[in-house]
Amino acid sequence: MFRFVTMVSLLSLGMATGMANGAMADALTETPADSVVLTPFPVDTSPNWTGFWVGGELGVISVGVSPGSGNEEGVIAGLAAGYDYDFGTFVLGGGFDYDLSETDVGNTGSDLENVFRVRLRAGFEIGRGLLYGTGGYAQADTDALGSEDGYFLGAGYEHLITPRFSYGTEVIFHDFNDYGDTSVDVDATTVQLRGTFRF
Repeated sequence: MFRFVTMVSLLSLGMATGMANGAMADALTETPADSVVLTPFPVDTSPNWTGFWVGGELGVISVGVSPGSGNEEGVIAGLAAGYDYDFGTFVLGGGFDYDLSETDVGNTGSDLENVFRVRLRAGFEIGRGLLYGTGGYAQADTDALGSEDGYFLGAGYEHLITPRFSYGTEVIFHDFNDYGDTSVDVDATTVQLRGTFRF
């Protein structure tokens, strides 16, 4: 009887030891079902147009008069500054430009010397670019006819090279009616390249 009990005890001890060793081996080789897998947070690579900006612009201007015939062309260049706010895919902003030129104003014997603009612009993001429309108040100054208030409308495209620098192109049509208290209407079209620093 004693030998039988001893054998049963040894057999039970061996089975318990084997089961324990098996459980330890499984614990070492199996991955827990509830293990945590770390994934990186998504990085937002879309451009952000919000902020102030300053820049320069250079291009050509075509000036015409009515009544009259033909247009006179010249070079126009200047500085610009403003502020944009990015709503997601839509951007709204405002600013001003001051451009210098020496372009004949038709057959009036006068030269267009500078153009000042106060603008609004609104556009939609296309990748890292902004396609926009713009318009506002314009004032032209000449050497013989004085200055005149008018308006302008245009469109442009601006592309962000880095978060701090962008470049683009813009086409603007200007209209000045009854220039200098005369019956002459002056219109001007500009095509300019723009470089902008943003901060």
